[in-house]
Amino acid sequence: MRWVAALLAPLLLLMLAGCSDAPGGGGPGEPANPLLYEIAAADGTPKGWLLGTIHALPPGTGWRTPEVGRVLGAADLLVVEVEGLADEAALARTFAGLAASPGLPPLAARVPPDLAAPLAALMDRGGFAPDRFDGTETWAAALALARVDAAGDPAEGVDRALIADFAGRPVRELEGAAGQLAIFDRLPEPQQRAMLAAVVREGTDPARDPERLQRAWIAGDAAAIAASTREGILADPSLREALLTARNRRWAEAVAALLAEGKRPLVAVGAAHLVGPEGLAALLQAKGYRLRRLT
Repeated sequence: MRWVAALLAPLLLLMLAGCSDAPGGGGPGEPANPLLYEIAAADGTPKGWLLGTIHALPPGTGWRTPEVGRVLGAADLLVVEVEGLADEAALARTFAGLAASPGLPPLAARVPPDLAAPLAALMDRGGFAPDRFDGTETWAAALALARVDAAGDPAEGVDRALIADFAGRPVRELEGAAGQLAIFDRLPEPQQRAMLAAVVREGTDPARDPERLQRAWIAGDAAAIAASTREGILADPSLREALLTARNRRWAEAVAALLAEGKRPLVAVGAAHLVGPEGLAALLQAKGYRLRRLT
């Protein structure tokens, strides 16, 4: 169940698993430049921060820049997508409770006929038996298969490290494990099958580049990250609304409520949620806050 911990904060990891020659640089052990924004009032007074996270990294990636360190010391509380990432047993139970359904057709019957062979190849590469997902809902099978070629180690995820940094200080979650997985679980079956088909197509593309996500994140390449939010499964408008933009709107309301209380939060969520006209930075700007990139 190693992939479960990564997919509980899943969006970037899932949607950037495909092929691309998007710009970006850096690698394990090299200094990173994660997306970090200051949230300020109209008069310029700092009110909080946004940090774009990645949920799996190679060991030794140096993402703790001096600005990140300063913000970690200044924030009153940490806000993440899911707090309990270290409790993998609890995550697995939550996942299993939502993912299993009796009477489902074989997974091969849930993809277009031309994807049956690529699906079998992807499952074989991931070490899954042919009948492994016969009783598993389509969204859950798609998430599992998206992890086959994904780069990095979820144990090295930025969210996990930040939660550990805030031991003894308040940590709030925007969705929680059950809430986040329920987003996928509530997708209509046609959307779940579209998601599965996209994962299979990307996973069997000979030009796929599993490390693309890490390069873009390490480089702090906001343009490449924003472009990725309209590719792969997010090219489907209904999936994009459910998995990205609707969540951004809910989170913007929650963050604005915290800011109105006078708290100075560090909001650390998947970097794809921060960028573009529908990202958290733009949504908070629309509410009258000033956003300034620090790194």
